[in-house]
Amino acid sequence: MALGALWLLDGLLQLQPFMFTSDFAQQVLAPTGQGQPAWVAAPTDFFARLIAGHPAPLNLAFALVQIALGIGFLLPRLVRPAIVGSLAWAAGIWWFGEGLGGLATGNASLVTGAPGAVLLYGVLALAVWPATDSSTDPDDAAIAGWFPVAWLILWVGGALLQLLPSQRGVAALHDQLASTQGTPGWLASLHHLAGTVLSHTGSAAFIALVAVMVLIGVAGLARQPWRTVAAVAGAVVATTFWVLGQNVGQLYSGQATDPNTGPLIVLMALALVGSAAPWPQRKEVNGVRP
Repeated sequence: MALGALWLLDGLLQLQPFMFTSDFAQQVLAPTGQGQPAWVAAPTDFFARLIAGHPAPLNLAFALVQIALGIGFLLPRLVRPAIVGSLAWAAGIWWFGEGLGGLATGNASLVTGAPGAVLLYGVLALAVWPATDSSTDPDDAAIAGWFPVAWLILWVGGALLQLLPSQRGVAALHDQLASTQGTPGWLASLHHLAGTVLSHTGSAAFIALVAVMVLIGVAGLARQPWRTVAAVAGAVVATTFWVLGQNVGQLYSGQATDPNTGPLIVLMALALVGSAAPWPQRKEVNGVRP
């Protein structure tokens, strides 16, 4: 249901007036291909040119697809088709529309929105694939057992991205968390506060952030209560990233296509708490462990 609500939000964002102009393609889509390898940049540029040539009808189609996915997740009988549809849509948009979240540029950061919100939509959709159409068994309703591994990859991968040359150090972190360009006053004040804190902590803040990201990922593999601790810590850190590094998805700009990764990671944290037991821990059937 949460995924359905987020898809509906994306569909409504796609109905903003800006999205029906060629500026959407030129200012939002085309830049995602800049600085990318040819195998990423070429499809992204083609997609941007296609949208620029026919912005109104194609954008309306995009909005209707996302609204349809949202409705599908909210109706139990349509959950499976919605999951399949969201996986196909997420794969296409992640490559053609988001340029693989910028992962191939060397400048991507979990702080600012890597690996891309639409990829996390796909991961969450796959994790909630229903075991049966109508089941009262709590284990059948649980999040997939592999989900903690996805959580580990997200956070440890984010730590590794932060250690890339262009991201490494407190100066790069300051640029990610303390930039006030185009932000409303209340958000700019939070950026100034973040900048002040970073200026007084030096490299310790950067080292601590990388260490915390690794610990959040690894703790997600542990048993309870550590898994819940990892989820709570991850939700808090992701919310901080969302506010300071992603400017609340720039939802105030009239040009946002999704809320960015912050809310998706918070939803992943909730899913982590509800994930099934690790693979070796299977339930017994008639006294026999499979």
